Amino acid sequence: MPLGHLLVIALVNVIWGTNLVLTKVALLELPPLTFAALRFALILAVLAPLLKPVRGEMGKVMLTGLTMGALHFTLIYVGLQRAEDIAGIAIATQLYVPFATILSILFLGERIGWRRTLGISLAFGGVAWMSFDPKVFADLDALVLVSGGAMMGAAGTIMMKRIRGARVFQLQAWIAAVSFPLLTIASVVFETGQREALVAAPIHVYAILVFSALGASLIGHGGMYWLLQRHDVSVISPTTIASTFIGIGLGVVLLNEVLTLEVVIGGAISLLGVLIVALRQPRRGPTPPAAMPPILPRRQRR
Repeated sequence: MPLGHLLVIALVNVIWGTNLVLTKVALLELPPLTFAALRFALILAVLAPLLKPVRGEMGKVMLTGLTMGALHFTLIYVGLQRAEDIAGIAIATQLYVPFATILSILFLGERIGWRRTLGISLAFGGVAWMSFDPKVFADLDALVLVSGGAMMGAAGTIMMKRIRGARVFQLQAWIAAVSFPLLTIASVVFETGQREALVAAPIHVYAILVFSALGASLIGHGGMYWLLQRHDVSVISPTTIASTFIGIGLGVVLLNEVLTLEVVIGGAISLLGVLIVALRQPRRGPTPPAAMPPILPRRQRR
């Protein structure tokens, strides 16, 4: 994998790991669906000029927006708000890795050799080892919700991989356009006290909201979409495990959580698996970059 691609992976992991902990802080002040709706409102406001139809692909685009956007964030944010311990949630988000790999094999025809199979097994095994921490089981309902969110994210990734002719930020604009109204309606139906919470929220909550929208979505998800256009899902998805350890580490520093032996051992096993998967190439080469659509329309590039 080229060095530039590895640097993008590192940046995405730092942003996502940081965003997980900061979002937990924000959800102490705002209802989860309200926070998610505002996040997509900001994204839509920034990317509205790119909201143009993708010819012949709009059905897939809508399904991607539903799964990777509204459903994924509903389950993740509700679970994150209910959880007492950030480590368990960070672990559960990485169920995305086996979900995405299995779906990529079933629906995209991707093939993996024994080394990458070993790497994925180690990555998943490390996450499983961390789950022996008793604190993880204290948030069972939250873990179930977040696991469902991970599955929705994996399904959205597979759907996105099948879309042709959509640029990175154009697809993000459509995900926001699909998710914002759905999350707004869900917030009105299922949540109360939104206005009071918005008025009472301290300034750092709004700073987190901006970071979540512009950093985690535009840069983080944008970088991930860019990578997925150039590599197999089963190559890229396991590398996001690194964000788990960043999130756990920040949870220890910022939220005073205790780092247990189970987390340390499981983290080391998973990181080894991530390295194996990230450094091994798929049996069939990735689509040449020249065949991929650019991030921005030609007239917008300089």
